[in-house]
Amino acid sequence: MNNSSSRVVIITGGSRGIGRSIAYKFAEEKANIIIVHYDPDETACEETLNFLSLKGVEAESHKVDVSSFEDVSILCKDVLSKYKKIDVLVNNAGITKDTILLRMKEEDWDTVIRVNLKSVFNCTKVVARTMIKQRSGSIVNISSVVGQIGNAGQGNYVASKAGIIGFTKTAARELAVRGITVNAVAPGYINTEMTEALSEEVKENFKAQIPLGHFGEPEDVAEAVHWLCSDAACYITGQVLHVNGGLYM
Repeated sequence: MNNSSSRVVIITGGSRGIGRSIAYKFAEEKANIIIVHYDPDETACEETLNFLSLKGVEAESHKVDVSSFEDVSILCKDVLSKYKKIDVLVNNAGITKDTILLRMKEEDWDTVIRVNLKSVFNCTKVVARTMIKQRSGSIVNISSVVGQIGNAGQGNYVASKAGIIGFTKTAARELAVRGITVNAVAPGYINTEMTEALSEEVKENFKAQIPLGHFGEPEDVAEAVHWLCSDAACYITGQVLHVNGGLYM
């Protein structure tokens, strides 16, 4: 049985990396956690759920194409049928299909925009309906430092992350009257599977641009997300919290 007094938290892209760390952070408060993923297999998600189970946390996973409004609507109905509320939404799902503009296929542009940006619209719109009725809720969208500074070879990804920032500010203005906060967290270079694939030379070049001199950890992002969803941040909305070691100021 789920604990009805605990917060209900939906995390997209929650099976690995930053999303997994966010789930682990919310596990500290014994929240009811819904992991949303679209991995080819369930291995990473099962690892995350096993850890949460060991911590005594009510958690479940759903394989959902978050770029589909219909699929997201079904997810929300399933969550509400069990928990009767949604307290937190973390829009973390994202992919990359990197190449320079002149080589980028239209399909690669569309796919990244659909998964990274349209999913934020889908999930926010669906969940906001419930939060409006509750007159409470916290939404955090995961953007990126490149959404502010740009990055060669990532036109589609940068556009999606910059779009998230603009959407966050608009949603914050629209939903504030109902007691709902909407903020964004913009990570810099974080130690994840994505950065592990880089060569040592490339990593060192990136680190040289970071005033603190090292990559961040997924836990650094998770701390920021959790804080924005806490009572300590109840008067903060429409903001972008940068977690980047000083790369962008």
